[in-house]
Amino acid sequence: MDSSLFTLHSSLSTLHSSLPTLHSSLKVTLLGTGTSGGVPSLGCQCDVCRSTDPRDRRLRCVALVESATTRVLIDCGPDIRQQLMPLPFKPFDAILMTHIHYDHVGGIDDLRPFSVFGPIRLYGDDKTCRQIHNVMPYCFGDHLYPGVPRLEMHEIFPHVPLHIGDLTIVPILVMHGKLPILGFRIGTFAYITDMKTIADTELPYLEGVETLVVNALRFEKEHHSHQLVDDAVRFAHSIGAKRTYITHVCHHIGLYTEAQQRMPEGVTLAYDGQVIAVEADR
Repeated sequence: MDSSLFTLHSSLSTLHSSLPTLHSSLKVTLLGTGTSGGVPSLGCQCDVCRSTDPRDRRLRCVALVESATTRVLIDCGPDIRQQLMPLPFKPFDAILMTHIHYDHVGGIDDLRPFSVFGPIRLYGDDKTCRQIHNVMPYCFGDHLYPGVPRLEMHEIFPHVPLHIGDLTIVPILVMHGKLPILGFRIGTFAYITDMKTIADTELPYLEGVETLVVNALRFEKEHHSHQLVDDAVRFAHSIGAKRTYITHVCHHIGLYTEAQQRMPEGVTLAYDGQVIAVEADR
């Protein structure tokens, strides 16, 4: 057997043996579904940006995943204070970071009130962890300024499961243009944002995913580092997802009511505040 195939087979065997049998549902709340500039877009007077439909107003992408005993945040963008204000003030077991771009990590300092519960545990790849150190040096060292967030960095790797509370979380490698970034699989749920492409060798790690949240910037006009809706739909079909929610969209997607009518069966244009119930049994 080819050594690379043997490595993949061994890795997948380890993955599936590590995924627990859960007997409760996951609650996934999409706290933000907008692209890097959010919607409305500053200075724009298009129909979407002037819409009064709350589903046309999008903060930067963040998702909250909750089980009966575990609370995990995926990304922490610059709108996080506004996104967390309506929620109960309870600790997070982990903050998963997909990548270092500002619209996904720019709100980390706003988590400082959560330090009353203990260290704020951030999980990301090597580049993300190093860059957090670089842009927030005041949070690390022996003599910290009083009141800074108490950050605890954890480097993670594609396909190596994380065991956080009662959740097993598997990082998935995708490409954001030329930048390798992470998506996350939790049981039959997967969350992938900012993806342009994914290698065929990653697809086996998504087998059995039934509920997918994935990015698509708009319907038309190719983008160098983001999928379009057709790309996202093809990807969802390739892994056999039963329910797909489109996130990280810009105002060019169109008015929510019109854009949703263009979605194929089983695909939903996500909106801020949307709650998704995910059956976690395997």
